[in-house]
Amino acid sequence: MAKNYINLLRFVILFIFLNFYSSKINAQCAGTNGQKIICDIENPANESLSLFSLLGGSPVPGGTWSDNNNLKGLDPATGILHPQLITKGGVYEYTYTAPNTAGCTNNKAVVTITIGAFQGVGSQATVCNDSNYFNLFTAFDSNSMGPHSNGQWTNSEGKVVPQSIYIGDIDKKTTLQFTYTVPPVLECSPASKSTTVLVTVLRAPKPGEPEHLRLCGTTDLAGYTNLNLNDRLEGEDGGGIWTGPGITSNTDHNVNLQELFDTSGPGEYTFRYTVLAVPDNYICNNKSSDVIVTLEKRLDFTGAKIVVEKDICESDIATATYSAKITQGPDSIPNGQYVVNFDVTGASSGSGYAIADFINGQLNFPINSSYFQRVGSYTVKVTNISPNFGLNLCTNIFNPFSTVLTVHPLPRLNGAILTSTPTCQNKPGLMQLNAPQLLDGDYRITYNINGDNIATGETAILKAVGGKATFEIPGSLNVKSGLSVIIILNIVNITYPTPQCASPANVAGNLTINPLPNATTVSVVANNYCLNEPVPVAISGLGNLTNAKISYQLSDSNVSTVQTITQAVTNGRIDFVIPATMLPNIGSTKITLLNLTNTVTTCDINLVNVADDFVIYPLPAAPNVDNQQFCKVDETTIANLEPIGAQYKWYNSPTSTTPLASTLLLQNGNYYVRETSANGCNSEASVVAVIINDSPVPVLNSDGQNFCGLKNPTIADLSNNTNVPSTVVWYDAPNDGNLLSASTRLTEQGRYYGFNFPDTGCFSSGYIEVTVTLTSCDDVPNDFFVPDGFSPNGDGTNDSFVIKDIEFLYPDYTLEIYNRYGIEMYKGDKNKLAWDGKNYEKSGIAGGIAPNGVYFYVLHFNKGNKKPQQGRLYLNR
Repeated sequence: MAKNYINLLRFVILFIFLNFYSSKINAQCAGTNGQKIICDIENPANESLSLFSLLGGSPVPGGTWSDNNNLKGLDPATGILHPQLITKGGVYEYTYTAPNTAGCTNNKAVVTITIGAFQGVGSQATVCNDSNYFNLFTAFDSNSMGPHSNGQWTNSEGKVVPQSIYIGDIDKKTTLQFTYTVPPVLECSPASKSTTVLVTVLRAPKPGEPEHLRLCGTTDLAGYTNLNLNDRLEGEDGGGIWTGPGITSNTDHNVNLQELFDTSGPGEYTFRYTVLAVPDNYICNNKSSDVIVTLEKRLDFTGAKIVVEKDICESDIATATYSAKITQGPDSIPNGQYVVNFDVTGASSGSGYAIADFINGQLNFPINSSYFQRVGSYTVKVTNISPNFGLNLCTNIFNPFSTVLTVHPLPRLNGAILTSTPTCQNKPGLMQLNAPQLLDGDYRITYNINGDNIATGETAILKAVGGKATFEIPGSLNVKSGLSVIIILNIVNITYPTPQCASPANVAGNLTINPLPNATTVSVVANNYCLNEPVPVAISGLGNLTNAKISYQLSDSNVSTVQTITQAVTNGRIDFVIPATMLPNIGSTKITLLNLTNTVTTCDINLVNVADDFVIYPLPAAPNVDNQQFCKVDETTIANLEPIGAQYKWYNSPTSTTPLASTLLLQNGNYYVRETSANGCNSEASVVAVIINDSPVPVLNSDGQNFCGLKNPTIADLSNNTNVPSTVVWYDAPNDGNLLSASTRLTEQGRYYGFNFPDTGCFSSGYIEVTVTLTSCDDVPNDFFVPDGFSPNGDGTNDSFVIKDIEFLYPDYTLEIYNRYGIEMYKGDKNKLAWDGKNYEKSGIAGGIAPNGVYFYVLHFNKGNKKPQQGRLYLNR
């Protein structure tokens, strides 16, 4: 127990001792201050110094160092100092801060370093005056440490000079002396230190001061075809050499700028004049002076265009941005930065500019959206483009150009009315939209169909003009006849590719759909006909149509384009003719009906297999004919013309279609004959010239009708009393009379009809009518015999009492016969020449037969006042 107590006591005492001893050590953890004086700072041994090694005591390593004077050369982590990096002599302090250790009451210690002044090692330098300034510090020996920077320079006259001296005015080789003095550091030396440097300045060659040339190559080079480059220098040494474009030798100093521009174009052309240094001068370099000739090209913006992106819809005004693109015209515009001035006019106006680059013929720049805040069209006009580079030596060719940007209104169908034109099954339906608020342009609408036909989400394109537009409902949506309701749901403006402005809509209208004609019963019949004649056609089975349009086409021997007829329908039938001009060929021809239209509703349907074949017969050849002659008196008719036959028909003109009657009398002129084939086809007409010959009518000589019966005149005597006695012929009647021979005796008051019949063979169609008198007997003796009796017994001899030839001598005579009682038995004259012995009806004697006996006569001559003659006669039966 006691032993344990003793051990515990020993442990406590040891613990207290260790703690006390340990606190004493930690209180001196940074060590004690130290110092070092370095008077020969230029010594290479002083390039590096450990400050930690200069601390006294027992410093704890691992701390950090700080430069109390903020000089160069200290590594704060390692405490290594490079004294030669300190640029002037003096006393400097560096503080060590030990690591933070428990029980350390003082963790900082200071090391003081004294550095003596160092003036450097002087040397000799040779420089060229073209550097203008020379830093004297560069004249020190480069193999030794450089001097401290806190010294002062003086020249050979003792005047203070700056470290950088001006040598540009030294025009010949000159050696200068300068002294550098640094202030003393007393710890090392009580006096200042100095060193001397020599500077030899050599004259550099003088290439002269250039006068640059700036020209517009497009317009200003006429006077620069032989430019003397020497004229572009001032103050140069002679004997130099020119180099540059167009210089051909070491002695050449002229250049043709026009040729240079034509060959190489615009640009900066450098012409260098080089003066060589003298041979013993190895410090100065050869010197050159550059004459810069700037040749700029006149820019031609003709044909340039601007496009502003992009047109927008009214709904996009708040968020839209715009960019413009200018594209060069035929003349190439150089790449580079340009200033673009522009005006905006339209719904609002303004102007502005942009700075942007032309790259490969295009210039792009943004345009502020504030110009385009309202619906309408805006003209963006480029008023000028100028390069933002170069010297602008040329007057460019520029004419303003523009483009139009549009802020499109939204299409509106407010108050719109939708109407339609009735259509037909399977045919498009035309809808008319009357929308006063819809601007002119192209639009796409979306619509639904309700009613007898149903469809959804259909689209159509329409063009609006003056608030009106039309669009079609496709025939595929009009399958059923009846009523369809068209409802427009949406409208999009597609006038321009972009933008396509859209608005919802709710506009409805009705479309009436008429039924198609019934084609199942339609038939066609065409008859066979002759060439050059129209062909009648009958179309039947048209049902209750009242008016129809039918298209047809011909094929086979006669081919036609599609033909159309439109006419009224009667009892389901239409009759029409195919014109002869459509049927130029003979042979079988087919007529095919193609389409049937109800002209009342305009509904139509294509016809299938509705056709008929018919034949176009050939025409006979025109008859072979000769001209023909006839006698007028023969009264020839059409039936007498040759050729003769039932197949021939005669006409009075080549175009006449009505044949002449076979009984028609012929006349002088042309007659036309056609041959009719077995099919009833008429040939072309052949012409026949018909000549109707006629002989002149005989002419009776004056008093040619008067004869004396006593001379027994005959037909021959009558012929001799005409102008054509040898050719005249006589008939006892004008028509169907008997031909009288030349010996035929003429009779008193006999009528004779004379015709001329000359050698031509034609009787004259006319005639003379002659009434003959036999009483012209004035040149004949007036003796005559009065018989004294007669015997009327019927034996043929002397059966009547006649005074022969008295009617010729006394044509107006009268004869009276009386009986013995004075009763008149007979009275006669030239018309009643003989008494036959019968009672005169006025005699009153019964029986009518005069008895035999003596009778008495009284003869009245009634001519020339001749007295009547009386006598007697005997009647004996």
